[in-house]
Amino acid sequence: MIEKSASRYRGRVWIFGDEINTDLIFPHAAFRVSPEEQIKFIFSDNRPGWVELVSPGDIIVAGKNFGTGSSRPGALLLKRLGLGGMVAESYNGLFFRNCISYGFAALQCEGVIQMFSEGDYAVVDLLEGRVLNETTGEKRFGAPLSQAVVDIVSAGGIEGLLIQEGYMDKMEDNND
Repeated sequence: MIEKSASRYRGRVWIFGDEINTDLIFPHAAFRVSPEEQIKFIFSDNRPGWVELVSPGDIIVAGKNFGTGSSRPGALLLKRLGLGGMVAESYNGLFFRNCISYGFAALQCEGVIQMFSEGDYAVVDLLEGRVLNETTGEKRFGAPLSQAVVDIVSAGGIEGLLIQEGYMDKMEDNND
């Protein structure tokens, strides 16, 4: 069962290590295909076939400096794939800002990678900064997000919040 609310999400865990760069998340081969086709290329160089195994609401748990590299919109692809969110030891700053901007839930929590095995279930609370391994009962606290940031994520990103607040109209041709 997948659970997701404005500040809390639950899902099956997929483990990724340190220094996962945006070239691995969004490989060059995905640049010139449709948004629907792009998701098929996520992690295709280092985990071929992974996208076929992912279920809606699953969660990435990663090591240090996740999203390092270029400004490729990897966070947007992870959101389009249907992941519930992610937790990492640390993020590249630009990647983390892109997560929030695109409405993809991301929390930073030191030691998180040591508390999970692939296939465990995680419960993440963005406002409390709490990460629970539902399988083992272990929990840690990371850097909580502010209510304003959670509101951005909940609205589907900056654009979604601006639409929700009446500052802009929804674009007809928007794929997100």
